[in-house]
Amino acid sequence: MSQRSRSRIKTKRLFQRIIKKILQKPETLTVSQWAEKYRILDDNSNIKGHWSNAITPYLVEIMDSINDSDIRMTFFCKASQIGGTSALINMLCYIIAESPAPTMIVYPSDDLAKDISNDSLKPVFRMVPEIRKIFMENSSKELRLKFKTMVLYLRGAGSPSKLASKPIKYLFFDEIDKMGGASKKEASPYNLALERTKTYKPQEKVFACSTPTLKTNYIWDLHENADEVKHYFIVCPHCGEEIELVFKQIFFDKDEDHRMSVAERAATAVYVCQKCGCEITDGEKPRLLREGRWKVIKKRGVGKAKTVGYWISSLYSIFLKWSDIVEEFLKSKDDPDKLQNFVNSWLGEAWEDTKLKTTEDTVLERQTTLPEFVIPAWAELLTAGVDVQETSLYYTIRAFGKFTTSQNITHGQVLSFSEIEQVMNSEWDTEDGRKLIVNLALIDSGYQPDATYDFCIDNSEWAAPCKGASNPMRDRYKISKVDKTDSKAYGMQLVIIDGDQYKDSIASRMKRENGTGSWMVYNGCDSEYAKQVTSEHKIMEKSANGTRKMKWVVKHSHADNHYLDCEVYAMAAAEIRGVRSLHLRDSGTDDIAPKKEGNYNPEENWIQKQDDWLTGG
Repeated sequence: MSQRSRSRIKTKRLFQRIIKKILQKPETLTVSQWAEKYRILDDNSNIKGHWSNAITPYLVEIMDSINDSDIRMTFFCKASQIGGTSALINMLCYIIAESPAPTMIVYPSDDLAKDISNDSLKPVFRMVPEIRKIFMENSSKELRLKFKTMVLYLRGAGSPSKLASKPIKYLFFDEIDKMGGASKKEASPYNLALERTKTYKPQEKVFACSTPTLKTNYIWDLHENADEVKHYFIVCPHCGEEIELVFKQIFFDKDEDHRMSVAERAATAVYVCQKCGCEITDGEKPRLLREGRWKVIKKRGVGKAKTVGYWISSLYSIFLKWSDIVEEFLKSKDDPDKLQNFVNSWLGEAWEDTKLKTTEDTVLERQTTLPEFVIPAWAELLTAGVDVQETSLYYTIRAFGKFTTSQNITHGQVLSFSEIEQVMNSEWDTEDGRKLIVNLALIDSGYQPDATYDFCIDNSEWAAPCKGASNPMRDRYKISKVDKTDSKAYGMQLVIIDGDQYKDSIASRMKRENGTGSWMVYNGCDSEYAKQVTSEHKIMEKSANGTRKMKWVVKHSHADNHYLDCEVYAMAAAEIRGVRSLHLRDSGTDDIAPKKEGNYNPEENWIQKQDDWLTGG
C-alpha cells in the first residue's frame, strides 16, 4: 500500500473518531457516580484502588449536592476521619473533569494549603487519568494549580488580600473551624471568600466541612442554621424501625468494684437499639449503613432548600468498633481537654465550654420539707422579682436568711399589675408563727417601661424598677435614675443589674446541699419552674472582634427563662436590703441547718469570684 493510501485511511479514521465523539451522547454522571468510575485511591487511603461508595454511603448525597441546581451551600459537620476531605476531593475532581470553572479551597493556613497541595491534591490528579491529561503540573505553583480548562486556587485563611482577589464559582472550606475569627479591621475569612462568588450568582456552589469545636464557631453555626438540617438514620435489623446512632445507646460494664482495665471495660460494649432494646453488632454496621438514608430533622421555610447542613458522628464509621469508641471515652472522661477532643472528634458535637450548667433535676433536688407559702423559721426577709411580658407577668417570692441562704416560697404568672400588687401586699406565715411581707420587689422595666415606672411610683414603699446591664459591670448592681424627661418617673431610682453575675451565684448555690448558704425551693415545686430556672447555661462565646468570653445563654432556642430572670431580680433585691450583712447583726443565732463537716464557711471567706466558687466546688 502506498504512502498516500495509508495517509487517506488514517485521515478517514480520524474523522470517524471525531464524528463519533461529536454524535456520542454526553455522559451524565453525578459526583458520586463519577468518583466510583474514575477516582483511584493511593497508599494514603485506608483502602487502595477504585473509590467505592459502599464504604462510606453517607457521603453519596453530600457529594451529589453539587449536582442539585437548587442547593447553593452545603455544610458538613462531622467527626474526624469520617470522609469529609475525601468527599471534597471527589467534588473537586468532578468539577475539573466535567464542569470546569474558577475554584478556590480555603485552609486554616498557607502552610497547610501548601502541604495538602503537594501531599494530597497533586498525587490524586496524577493518579486519575481523566484529570492527569489536562493537569498542567509544570506551569502550576503550590497555591495555584493550572488545568487546560480552569485554575484552582488554594488559600490560607490568614491572607485576607488573597482571599479577596479572585472571582470564583466553586468555593470550598476544609476544616473551617480551625480558621481564625474576624478582626476589627477585616471581615471574617469565611465572609471574605464568600464575596468572591458574587460574579457567578446564582450558580455559585459553596461546600464547607469540619470537625466542630465550639457552638459559636463556624461549622456548627452554619449547619444548624441551614434551610435543612439532616442526620443519617439506619434501620434496626431487629424491629425495622429507623434509628439514629447515638453514643448514649452504647452500654458497657460500669466496673463498680474497679477491677477491670479500660480495655476490658471497652470490650463489653454493645449498641442497644433505642426502639426495641436489641443489640446491633459491629458486623451488621456496613450493611445497615448502605441501607441508611439522610433525614431532615429541622427545616426552615416551605420551598426547596438552598442551604443544607449534614451532621454525623464516628459511630457511623465502618473502621471503628463500639469498643473503640468506648475505650476512647474512658481514656478521656476525666481530663477536660481530652474530653473535649472526644466530644469534637469522635462524637462530632460542639463543645460547650461551660463552668456552670444546671438541670431541672438540680432544682428538684433542692426541695425542702416545707410546702408552698410557708416561710422557714430561719428567714429574716422576703424579696421578689417580676418579669414583665407582653401578655402576662411572671413573679417569684424568695425568703432569705444569714449567709444568703434562701428558699422559694411561691411563684406564678398573672395577667396584670393589679394582680401583682395583691400578691406582693399579702402577709406570709413563717413556720414559727411570725408574719412577713415582701420587703422589696424589683420589676423588670425593659419591656413596658412606662407602665412599670407608673406602677413602681404608686407602690414605691416595696417596688422598684430594674433593668439588665448592657455590658458587664464591676459590681453586681448599681442604683441609677430614670432619665426619661417626659415621664412622671423622671429622677426615680432605677436598679441596673448584671444578670450574669447573679446567675453565677444562683447556679453555684443551687449545687450546694440544702442548708447554710444553699438556694432551695419548697416541697412540691413544679417542673415548669425548674425548667425555666435552668433554661440557661454559661458557655464560651466568640464576639464580633474574635475575642472569647463566658456568657449565659439559653440552652435551646425559644426556651422560656422568665423565672430565672425573676430569681435574679429577687436576689438583687435581697442584696439591696442587706442580706450579705445579716450574719453580722446577731452572732448568737443558731445556724440554719445542722452543720456538715466542710459544708460551712463564713460568707466573707467563700464568696469570691473564682472558679471553685462558681462551680460550687
